[in-house]
Amino acid sequence: MTAPHGRAAGPFRQPKAVWAVAFACVISFMGIGLVDPILPALAENLHATPSQVSLLFSSYLIVTAVAMLFVGWFSSRFGAKRTLVIGLAVIVVFSALAGTSGSINGIVGFRAGWGLGNALFIATSLAVIVASASGGFGGAIILYEAALGLGIAVGPLLGGELGGISWRGPFFGVAVLMAIALAATVLFVPNLPKPKQRTSPLDPLKALRHRGLLTMGIMALLYNWGFFTMLGYAPYPMELSAHELGLVFTGWGLLVAAFSVFFAPRLQARFGTAPVLYANLLGMGVVMAVIGAGVDSPTTVIVAVVVSGVFLGINNTLTTQAVMLVAPVERPVASSAYGFVRFIGGGLAPYAAGKIADATDLSVPFYVGAATFVLAIPVLASGHGLLRRAEESAGEGEPVTPSFTPVGDAAITGTAPVVVAVGAHGNAPAVVDAAAALARDTGSPLEVVHVQQVAVIEGQAAQTETDEQARAAVVAHIDRLAAQGVTATGQVLNSVGDHAAAGRALARRAADLHAHLVAVGRSPRGPVAQFTDGSFTAALTHAATCTVVLVDPDSEPRHLTKGSLAQLRDSAA
Repeated sequence: MTAPHGRAAGPFRQPKAVWAVAFACVISFMGIGLVDPILPALAENLHATPSQVSLLFSSYLIVTAVAMLFVGWFSSRFGAKRTLVIGLAVIVVFSALAGTSGSINGIVGFRAGWGLGNALFIATSLAVIVASASGGFGGAIILYEAALGLGIAVGPLLGGELGGISWRGPFFGVAVLMAIALAATVLFVPNLPKPKQRTSPLDPLKALRHRGLLTMGIMALLYNWGFFTMLGYAPYPMELSAHELGLVFTGWGLLVAAFSVFFAPRLQARFGTAPVLYANLLGMGVVMAVIGAGVDSPTTVIVAVVVSGVFLGINNTLTTQAVMLVAPVERPVASSAYGFVRFIGGGLAPYAAGKIADATDLSVPFYVGAATFVLAIPVLASGHGLLRRAEESAGEGEPVTPSFTPVGDAAITGTAPVVVAVGAHGNAPAVVDAAAALARDTGSPLEVVHVQQVAVIEGQAAQTETDEQARAAVVAHIDRLAAQGVTATGQVLNSVGDHAAAGRALARRAADLHAHLVAVGRSPRGPVAQFTDGSFTAALTHAATCTVVLVDPDSEPRHLTKGSLAQLRDSAA
């Protein structure tokens, strides 16, 4: 559903089901940095070494990795809501048990159970939010991204505050908050239909036979190795209290969230996915080397860790998008395969770093982490061609995105057409009809492009409609036009990433067709969604080589130029 014609959909005007899952997402993402402020306290109070404490990360992440192979199978049989509820219940139980434990081995074991619950939750939460949203797809994605950012930023702060009281505090805090989220999910989230096609636990492993997915998975493994080495060992040389550590990692989390949501898409649009990742991985390697060299200087380590949030935020977004761009399999399967590989890297790193630190000194694990970031660069380079085609072409070679799927008759040839782009919203028929009038007035054929956007966030992908629904929408437009005596062809534009990426893809499509005009309607997403997710029409207008017209059934068509982008941002998508 979207807002009625003439009204922008508000991202925060959502049903209780969306808010319930968004709240649970905040608590779930807190788990990334929640325990960092209490790592030194755990070592001191439980008489454990840093390498023993690091197993809190290893058990959690390795179980999460293995569980990622099964969550698709589980969800396809029991449904998304039931999977979500079970995941939340498991987190509540095992986080509470971790708080009651009196030994480091007990906490490590309970963190493993926590990892199982987290895998069940994160694999279905984005899909449930999107399916339950009534304030528009863009609004649901904004809420999910906001929950992710808030959880990453607030997790260390809560961990520091509760950890300042007792090292058990963060575990009990999560149990209480997740219990609230569990109750809200049971009460407010409706039962959702099960997928028509059931998946097998072997599907993600089989998917890794594809070169592009395997290459990006290995790159993510190396990246996560360095990331969780830093997360697991940086608190020790800072020599801070739990409260102070919480503040440091809150600053780090704020930068992760900001650069993941706001800056990564813009850097990607300006320079491309691969070049940004090359620079980012190198920058992260330098930061890790600085931590290794300055391990005896708490100030150096603190500054370097906070700065790393910039690189980690960019990398989290673009690595996931790179995986989805090159994966020639269904996105839930690609997500599971990618999650399995990257969490394995994250799980093994703290354990290996502990062994290295015990055998040498605390600086060496950071140097090893720096090396894994740098090593990820040539791994990524080996898949550079696939990634470049995914961004610049329309389905050449291996299946890549963005791609255009023909619907109806053969593609237009010979005469310069009018292209009209619409999404899955209530205004679409009126926009298509207005564009058809323009095509008649200019004696041009018409091509209807239905934009089927796929959002990619933190290893997960979601779309508002199935491929069959998108094709049916195009067929409905073509059939309605045929009844009016207008002949049209149709395409489904399947685009990974933000709306701006889809706009650039449509501009390339229009250039390939030698279209003399592209028509679009006003966005139903509202200014907040356009700011965070990019403007489809602004990107299209900037990249198009032909005229772009904003059509509104209630007013005269309006020509857009690159010079009108400032005005465009105030009034249109």
